[in-house]
Amino acid sequence: MQTALLFSGQGSQKPGMGKAIYDENPALYEDIFTAGSDILGFDVKKAMFEGTAEELAETRVSQPAIFTMSLICARKYTERGGSFDAVAGHSLGEYAALVTAGAVDMETGFTLIKHRAACMDKAAKKNGGKMAAIIGLPAETVAEVCAQVNDGGDYVVPVNYNTKVQTVIAGSEDGVGKASALLKERGAKRALPLAVAAAFHSEYMKEAGIEFAELIKDITIGEPRKAFYSNVTGGRLTDFGDIRDILSRHIFSPVLFTSELAAMQADGIGKFVECGPGKALVGMVGKTLDGAETEIMDA
Repeated sequence: MQTALLFSGQGSQKPGMGKAIYDENPALYEDIFTAGSDILGFDVKKAMFEGTAEELAETRVSQPAIFTMSLICARKYTERGGSFDAVAGHSLGEYAALVTAGAVDMETGFTLIKHRAACMDKAAKKNGGKMAAIIGLPAETVAEVCAQVNDGGDYVVPVNYNTKVQTVIAGSEDGVGKASALLKERGAKRALPLAVAAAFHSEYMKEAGIEFAELIKDITIGEPRKAFYSNVTGGRLTDFGDIRDILSRHIFSPVLFTSELAAMQADGIGKFVECGPGKALVGMVGKTLDGAETEIMDA
């Protein structure tokens, strides 16, 4: 059976994350914190271990913190003797996936995250927006209702296809609010607001993607040593010639996570290990794939 490592996205952050793992063997993880703090310009360990929920929710903090946590969890897995054949990330998680698969080194990964977080934070403060997880309805129904709200003059779109019955929407505050209400009328079990600073993966982030593309144009991203699955394509990415363009578009494109999971299972992957804070991704695996094994490293 083949194994894939899954890396968490923004919104999964939590105060104190990583401290229990770090305390088990500080020397094993210190270089990750040192590299991150040097490149980011702030004490990432202090932010993770001592930061409040409000502080960690800031894009410029949450993205590097989750990225760091993901690298720690991946190292914990491999140091315990774990092996893997493929990687995939949910949104932000794609950057830890790139590092873990060997497409970029850790320092380059932190540099990419620094630029990405800065661009998205800038767009978030300018454009705002909201996100909500719609639970209990198929994606087709969510898309239909979003189109109805858009026809009425507001803006909201499906942006994260997480499971067969969970889709995240993003857009203006009014658009997300109206869509959430209509979707509950259509039978949604919940319309759960997300703890994020803006309407990520929507048109509100397009200028961030354009700015990010300019910042990373000279950064070398190589071929990964493990199979890499992409949010943008929804399948395995085999041509890395356009990876910088894909990463730029990724900022304002939907996350096709259910398609990725299906593609991985079709390719013979039967075990999924979540590396990052929490266990949301293995929960998505359980709701999407039959017979898959799962494991979490956040413990």
